[in-house]
Amino acid sequence: MQPNLEPIILSRPGTMIAHKSLKIIVTFTLALALLPFNAFAKADPQAEESKEFNPTDMIMHHIGDSHGWHFFGEGDSSFTLPLPVILFTDNGMVTFMSSEFHHDTEGQYVVEKDGMRFVNYHEDIYKLDAGAESVEFDEEHNVLNASKPWDFSITKNVAAMLLTVVLMLIFFFGLAGHHKKNKKAPAGFNNILETLVLFVRDEIARPQIGEKKYMKFMPFLLTVFFFIWITNLLGLLPGAANVTGNIAVTVSLGLFTLALILINGNRDFWQHTLWMPGIPTFVKPILAVVEVLGLIIKPVALMIRLFANITAGHIIILSLIGLIFILESAGVAGISVPFALFITILELLVAFLQAFIFTMLSALFIGMAVAEHEHH
Repeated sequence: MQPNLEPIILSRPGTMIAHKSLKIIVTFTLALALLPFNAFAKADPQAEESKEFNPTDMIMHHIGDSHGWHFFGEGDSSFTLPLPVILFTDNGMVTFMSSEFHHDTEGQYVVEKDGMRFVNYHEDIYKLDAGAESVEFDEEHNVLNASKPWDFSITKNVAAMLLTVVLMLIFFFGLAGHHKKNKKAPAGFNNILETLVLFVRDEIARPQIGEKKYMKFMPFLLTVFFFIWITNLLGLLPGAANVTGNIAVTVSLGLFTLALILINGNRDFWQHTLWMPGIPTFVKPILAVVEVLGLIIKPVALMIRLFANITAGHIIILSLIGLIFILESAGVAGISVPFALFITILELLVAFLQAFIFTMLSALFIGMAVAEHEHH
């Protein structure tokens, strides 16, 4: 992406770009916000009458990861995309599709492979001991008759991230191909992409990192910005994965920023972090501890902010819809659904805002690490 940035960046003034892009974004926003909430409906209400509605289980099920990509419905009548289960045990690697569990997440259905028996208990896969029929726990919830193999399965979140990567490759290869073929300004969706690339460069990279060194970090900043933005938007679709609402994903993104800070930090940065000039010697060790802790806290703040904001938005929407089933009144829908729709529209703004904040703070921290100081 880096070699092709300058041709994109040297395009015409942005008034017409912003006007056209705003129209497209508004149209897309309204279309996405008006999507039906059919992901929350039961496929077979009579089969579920005997079960008491548990809002906590419903919310955790929708925001959590899973071994199959469930879209709607329950049990055998549900529409679920099976995903590969990849396990490493003491006896070697075992693979099969998640559909072999037959939608069971209570640890009752046993899958036999290569002489081993596996169950799916609340999306944790266990290898049963010989003679065991299901997972058993003691009073402290320790497993008594099973063990956890190493799980490298393609879960719903992993599949959603791969989908995001594919979309990003399609989008930006298309944009790069347009600029290779002609010098005309792109139209349509490529117009939006170019506007956002210019936005990341002019509003994030240049001000925070500096004119001399910003180009070195543009590929990372663009990748992080579009990855977070696209996954956030996809996460608002019914049945979609809650990728950035998974703490493991945000931790990984924060660690990438930390690695860039540590690798690219110059002499001035480390001197001001570990042994500050112009400060009494007896104070320097105390400040060094504070600075090192601050160095670690920076990416931690990045990952918690992203995780908490995205997860909170999903929980609010699901809670509003859940009020209909908690109060068992269709009349509540007249209040909860409009409020849920409002929060969904707000989440479209949050999806962009969180991508912007994460990218901007990453650029700020990197800029602090590579800044050159004049000593007199």
